[in-house]
Amino acid sequence: MKTPDRLIDRFAIKHPNFGIPHLINYILAGNIFIYILDLFSNGAATQLLGLDISSVVYGLQIWRPFTFVFVPESSRPLWFIVSIFFYYFLGNTMEQSWGTPKFTLFYLTGALLTILADLVTFFWTGGASYILILSAVHDTLFLAFATLYPDAPLRLYFILPIKAKWLAAFYVFMQVWNLLSINGLLLPIILPVILPALLASWINYLLFFWSDISGFFRNAQAQRRHQTSPQTINFKRAQQEIQQRKGYLHKCSVCGITDQDAPDMDFRYCSKCNGRSEERRVGKECRGLCSS
Repeated sequence: MKTPDRLIDRFAIKHPNFGIPHLINYILAGNIFIYILDLFSNGAATQLLGLDISSVVYGLQIWRPFTFVFVPESSRPLWFIVSIFFYYFLGNTMEQSWGTPKFTLFYLTGALLTILADLVTFFWTGGASYILILSAVHDTLFLAFATLYPDAPLRLYFILPIKAKWLAAFYVFMQVWNLLSINGLLLPIILPVILPALLASWINYLLFFWSDISGFFRNAQAQRRHQTSPQTINFKRAQQEIQQRKGYLHKCSVCGITDQDAPDMDFRYCSKCNGRSEERRVGKECRGLCSS
């Protein structure tokens, strides 16, 4: 059975001309254009172009599913500039790593899942909807970058260097914490808005990294089985008993030196003896124990 990410890779290989080269540059250029419009219209451009399924259904504003990808995430000048440079770096790095077809699929799938999430919110709330932007896709773009380049240094607030994997782990923790910390009275109001969009971003990430994630859990499960297996437990118990009884683990059968006498000494078992006779690796008097 082929995993989703394998199918995506196969599609990208078979269709090398699919997609828009430097897609992130066009998206960010649209962000800048709409941000400038917002400055002169008091945010009216975002209100008009953001994703709102209720406006599409009731107001026939059919452009919204196509224009919401260009709506900027932040209205604050500093954070807007930081986000533009940050996603420019992430997007172009990921496109170089994945190729144009796969990177375009990532954005297309994320946009479609975001639209689906707004539809879920629309029906969940009985016809109400909220303006959504493509921030969830950008968040998963960062998770994708952290998965491919876990040790890449990113500077927090342009000062503190932190590896991408730790920032990604902190982001996931904060997303889960925000869900768990919702006030019980506000839960029926906030959950229909937050949960579908959050699930859309995570599903988008899972589709493109299914093999990596499943492999991680398989390795963790195999390691846990190894640690709890009777052989491992018995071996550790035997080693502890040897330490308690003799005070050492290894002893040279030729000269009698132990690992407690020489902690830096290397020991090995004789491959020709019956049993577990040990000999030192250094020292002529301890070589060739069974050479005759």
